[in-house]
Amino acid sequence: MQTPLIRSVEAFPVEQQDQTFVCLRDPTGLAPEPILLGMGAYFIVTLFNGKTSLPEIQNAFAARFHETIPLEKIEELIAALDAAFFLDSPAFADRQRKVRDEFLASPERPAALAGLCYENDPGRLRLELASFFDPPDGPGRAPTAKKAASLAGLIAPHIDPRRGAAAYAHAYYELMLHEPPELVVILGTSHYGAGPQLFTATRKNYATPLGAVETDRDFVDRLAARYQGDLFADEMLHRSEHSIEFQVLFLAYALGARGYKVAPILVSSFHEMVAGGIVPASDPRVNSFLDALRAELAAESRRVLILAGVDFAHVGRKFGDSFAADSDVAARVQREDLDLIANIQRGDPAGFFADIMKDRDARRICGLSPMYTQLELLSGHAARLLKYGIAMEPQTESAVSFASLAID
Repeated sequence: MQTPLIRSVEAFPVEQQDQTFVCLRDPTGLAPEPILLGMGAYFIVTLFNGKTSLPEIQNAFAARFHETIPLEKIEELIAALDAAFFLDSPAFADRQRKVRDEFLASPERPAALAGLCYENDPGRLRLELASFFDPPDGPGRAPTAKKAASLAGLIAPHIDPRRGAAAYAHAYYELMLHEPPELVVILGTSHYGAGPQLFTATRKNYATPLGAVETDRDFVDRLAARYQGDLFADEMLHRSEHSIEFQVLFLAYALGARGYKVAPILVSSFHEMVAGGIVPASDPRVNSFLDALRAELAAESRRVLILAGVDFAHVGRKFGDSFAADSDVAARVQREDLDLIANIQRGDPAGFFADIMKDRDARRICGLSPMYTQLELLSGHAARLLKYGIAMEPQTESAVSFASLAID
């Protein structure tokens, strides 16, 4: 491999024994294990652009570190990265085909993050999730009385459940307070969707340690037939995306795994519309999806909940800002987030997008696309803010904000 090409993967610093390393991680899970690199090796990997030859990499290393690295050492690094599926190569292509075939053949979408972001054992998981509901931050473990009405919509975080625990708890406590839904349309943030299709569904049931939650295949198929695009073109995105997985996990805890069905739909970035100043509903792909889903919902006699799995601001050095996310930045982010949330509370999709456009999404609202879609579907419905939070990351000088809201 004379001009190696690194795949699009995450790279972030890690401190170990007073030394700085760079961790490479594949968010798609196609490369199943992360790799730690020293700073010299990481410098070499930054030159794996598919164009730079090994002698050129060797010369660049010598110019940077004032020492010569043998070509065989570079070749050993290439071989290790290729064996771990971090390079765009025939080995990775074979791996991708195998994983895709296995996923598409399975009737279930596995619980990808069980045992990593939450307990895998059902008993320990119930205890862990129950603890999120405990006061003073949580709303309590079980409602004492239920309201007769059902919720039209719910906004919940998709941050790691252990960091967003209280916001998750307030969202799903509110769900338990109301008449339970019979169909839950889940609009999840697609972090890695980059193709022309903005909306991606699956017919697969979502597995959880508490039981598999059934996907309404008939509903999804009717929606796909109405939609002008291909709802299944990027179905592999569901395999490792956490934004829907976390919602299904909490649904299974709050409602059990039976008695309702879900329609899991990932919504990819509207960044190009923000960049172009284009209102999303005027984009034919968005408009077609909204029309198709509205028509299906209009024909429904079941109680339907539209659930968005979203986060809000992503600021600080980890996300490309030149500044560190400190307490002053967090206070500013909270003020701006609450201004944005006021549009959700009014059920105002146009105002929501206009607020984003004021600074061209400078805070990187991670749930922009599913929240906007939800707002269009529930335009005019009033929402109540249940819980707001900011997770500070001092080690990366960054912060992520999130919130839960109930839509009546």
